[in-house]
Amino acid sequence: MNTAQKIAKNTGVLFFAQIVSYPLGFLYIMYIARYLGSEEFGILSFSLALAGIFGVLADLGFCPLGVREIARDKRLAKKYIANIIPMKIILSILCFGLIAISVNCFGYPEKTVLVVYFVSAGMLFNSFTEIFNSLFKAFEEMEYVSLGIILNKTLMLGLSLIAIFLEYELVRISGIYCLTGLLVFLYTLRICIWKYMAPALEIDWDFWKKISKKAAPFFLAAIVNVIAFRIDMVMLSMLKGDEAVGYYSAAYRLVEALIIIPSILSTSLYPVFSNFYVSAKETLNLVYEKAFKLLLIIGLPIAVGTTLLADKIILLIYGHEFSLAIPALKILIWTIPVIFIAFMLGTLFASINKQVLSLKISIFTTTLNIGANLLLIPKYSFLGAALATVMTYTASFILSYYYISGLTHKIPVFNFALKPIAANLVMGGFILNFTGSNILLVIVASALIYLIMLNIFGVVSKKDYILFKRGKFL
Repeated sequence: MNTAQKIAKNTGVLFFAQIVSYPLGFLYIMYIARYLGSEEFGILSFSLALAGIFGVLADLGFCPLGVREIARDKRLAKKYIANIIPMKIILSILCFGLIAISVNCFGYPEKTVLVVYFVSAGMLFNSFTEIFNSLFKAFEEMEYVSLGIILNKTLMLGLSLIAIFLEYELVRISGIYCLTGLLVFLYTLRICIWKYMAPALEIDWDFWKKISKKAAPFFLAAIVNVIAFRIDMVMLSMLKGDEAVGYYSAAYRLVEALIIIPSILSTSLYPVFSNFYVSAKETLNLVYEKAFKLLLIIGLPIAVGTTLLADKIILLIYGHEFSLAIPALKILIWTIPVIFIAFMLGTLFASINKQVLSLKISIFTTTLNIGANLLLIPKYSFLGAALATVMTYTASFILSYYYISGLTHKIPVFNFALKPIAANLVMGGFILNFTGSNILLVIVASALIYLIMLNIFGVVSKKDYILFKRGKFL
């Protein structure tokens, strides 16, 4: 299999895993939220956020570093795996201890503490799973990573449905995270033994020091990203309680699921951007423009349509108990247009060797996020957290766009957005006139109207159609 075939195969299997796993994850959240109710769903969401933040400490950037180093020299695989495992054991004990201290110091009730423990144990199993996933990635065997992703989501949904049928309470349901994490870890361990090696343990202090220095940038980037995505739920829990977290999380999960769109596109664009930055700067600018336009015309109608149909969406998915999450969804959905493009801009930063600048922007916006949450949550509760999230991602987009414009090509955002905005106004008018109709029919009809208006306004040119038919749109 040549390089092009390997890239196509690995991209394909990862896309397939994401396409399969997202609906499974969505169904899991829907059923669990309906079953637990807003307060207990808030406890579970807080536990996941807290475990996610501390979970970065259980890796310190070793796994992404391992992918890079093993990919460059396959002979290092055995040594990396042998040394990372004992390091992870030490870090996991430290991590779990810090989680236990944190959750007990803040005086959380016993039920919440137990849920945090189970969820954190599952997170630590996932951390060990990543050791073997880094090996699979380095050897370009993405099918094993993809199967692990699908297995994880399938187990979570299947075991949760069984737990709901048996009417388990929250603490038992949180144990599903621990059990699923263990089973997926055993799967990756078995693949490692069968395909590559039987993992051994080694303590090489000089090697530990060496890789710790190399892993530091990966760790810093990971901790900034996880804080940006999870700190709001932890702060909400501390300042306003579990029910507020439940309402916020219900809306946030729906928005978070949509990030698959820029994620898939950015995965495809990364090697393209990287190649054209070296070989064809003008082509890089053209691809950047096309990607910007595509994400804009996808993100805007999602924000407009969801804002107008938020009540129907929340009630359909979560039921009447989560009706207070409706205004939170109306606010949070406006992160979509900016985060879609900001996600792509982050990929462009990495492609042109400006990842340090991207990290600085992330540090600034994360600090802004924490400050905004401290100001807004006490007064506006989960709606304040939603406003802080929109402010944060808008700032990230503005700063990223500003610096990218000076490094590569400045896109006239107003000119790009004017016609899509007009198309969205027409679509929005249609939705407002048919809000009482079946929601699925309204969504399909409004999407068709939007596409027609894009064509009428000439948002997608004949040249774009030709490039798309030839498979060269991006």
